[in-house]
Amino acid sequence: MTHDFEPEKWRAEQAQTSDVEKNWRDPGAMRAATRFTIAVVVVALAVMVGSILWSVATDHGECADAEFEVCQSPQRYFLAMAPTAILLIGGVVAFVQSYRAWRSGHAWPIWQGAGWVLFVLSLLYLGLSSPVLVVD
Repeated sequence: MTHDFEPEKWRAEQAQTSDVEKNWRDPGAMRAATRFTIAVVVVALAVMVGSILWSVATDHGECADAEFEVCQSPQRYFLAMAPTAILLIGGVVAFVQSYRAWRSGHAWPIWQGAGWVLFVLSLLYLGLSSPVLVVD
């Protein structure tokens, strides 16, 4: 039994299945991923500002000597957790889009980068907002 190795056939098969090709230039995907990432960050920031305004609007003098402007429990948890959840969900959506782009043979690292940026931002926000959760 002889096996004939055909280099051209092997290269053609590898070109169809290889994802190590470094030609990931896709301006449309880059614009879409950038817009998505910016939109998720803007929504998270809007929720953060909204929760601060909610706390200030419902404050009836209880927070006069508090270290933070947000001193009531529901507002504190909302301030710390809601933007973090929005950023995490945005990261998961970006990773799903990365998988979909990979399956269809498009430039998937662009969306994977957007997912990692959103995950890192969610960890940074959670770390920076964690003092809000500490009860005085």
